[in-house]
Amino acid sequence: MHSCLILHYSQRLQTMLRRMLMTRRLLHVKGDVMCTVLLLLLFCFLLYARHVRMEVALFAVRLVSLLLFGLKEKSNSVFNQHSSKPPQHKSKSKGKSKPRRKNAVPTKTAANPLPTMPQFDFEAYLREKDNRNFKLLIDQPEKCHIRGAEEQGGGSNNAPYMLIAVKSIAADFDKRQVVRRTWGKEGHFENDVSIRTVFLLGVPKNRTALPLWDQLLSYESQTYKDVLLWDFEDTFFNLTLKETHFLNWINSSCPRVKFIFKGDADVYVNVENILEMLRGQQPNEDLFIGDIIIRAKPIRRRTSKYYVPEFMYGGGLYPDYAGGGGFVMSGHTAQRLSSACRQVELFPIDDVFLGMCLQLIGIKPLRHQGFRTFGIPRPSAAPHLQTFDPCFYRELMVVHSLSVPQIWLMWNLLHDPKLSCHNRTSRTPRPFKWRAGLGSMVGQETDYDEKRVFVSH
Repeated sequence: MHSCLILHYSQRLQTMLRRMLMTRRLLHVKGDVMCTVLLLLLFCFLLYARHVRMEVALFAVRLVSLLLFGLKEKSNSVFNQHSSKPPQHKSKSKGKSKPRRKNAVPTKTAANPLPTMPQFDFEAYLREKDNRNFKLLIDQPEKCHIRGAEEQGGGSNNAPYMLIAVKSIAADFDKRQVVRRTWGKEGHFENDVSIRTVFLLGVPKNRTALPLWDQLLSYESQTYKDVLLWDFEDTFFNLTLKETHFLNWINSSCPRVKFIFKGDADVYVNVENILEMLRGQQPNEDLFIGDIIIRAKPIRRRTSKYYVPEFMYGGGLYPDYAGGGGFVMSGHTAQRLSSACRQVELFPIDDVFLGMCLQLIGIKPLRHQGFRTFGIPRPSAAPHLQTFDPCFYRELMVVHSLSVPQIWLMWNLLHDPKLSCHNRTSRTPRPFKWRAGLGSMVGQETDYDEKRVFVSH
């Protein structure tokens, strides 16, 4: 009798312990699920509070639901295992549902992109646009003084025939070096033509990115005597200040220069072709030649580098202006522009601002096909043409968007005495024609930040 009671109570005790163990395991699984859900919800709330894109929040919500679904199945499988029920075949359906959820997220994101707000503060620009006189920190007062000119007659001869002005930033020492050793090299050319070069810089905005930048420019100026540095931040929308201050410098330090080439540091320039083009031109007459953009519309797309809101410029079209990659003007035109730019309100895009100044003094810029300031598009009539061929480059004036090795390579290829362009076989019986004609940009809203160049290999 006693043995039966002991056996009975021992069986009940084992049953109770087994039930308590099952309950503890279930509570432990549910506790993990609740903890995971709370952490994910907190993560979604933090993303929302920091103004993250709606697509990311949607992805996080779907990720929460997916994890909840998976954890719920895990808890159900544990419960079913302890309740001795046969397992449900959910792994197959679960495997099918994952790819659909994974593919649905990027489709939703691509369908509803949110507009990107401009980083530039146009209202602050308007408030500070009257501050347009900044100190010249590094000057080259003797740049336009040609030695020996006094013995040759003095007067107007005491100045270079052409001044090359290159826009640069403090960190681009390698670009300035390749310009100094290639197309921007100073010296005398045929017919006693003298050329001088200067680089136009401002103070770097992020001064920690280039330690001791001021000492670098100081040593560079002492070595090469071609650096002009002004006390304004060297940013994209301050290129207009670089334009106005350079024109003022021309008017005060180099007033007798005959012609001026102004361009970027990432262009290749055939100086010999420019000199040949200027042969017969009068420096005391108006002249402005480049890659002229005609009837361009202001860019209203916020994601564009050239975005301009309507309160900044309400007109429907810009005046005709030259692409800033490179253009040529006479010394007489530079002096007139220096006076006109003092009367025109500053505009954040320097190319357009210079077009406004040209419009004020009634000068019509001339377009030349040899200036390729937006790169070289593939010609429609010669798709087999290799656009990095030196025989092709030697017919042009300016080509934009070249790297430092490309500029160095093209310079050496064009000055190689073994270069021969007469024995090449051509697949077309006539010279090719460019797909983009003179009036191809009329009435189009062109975003000139697009990568349309065809010169990188």
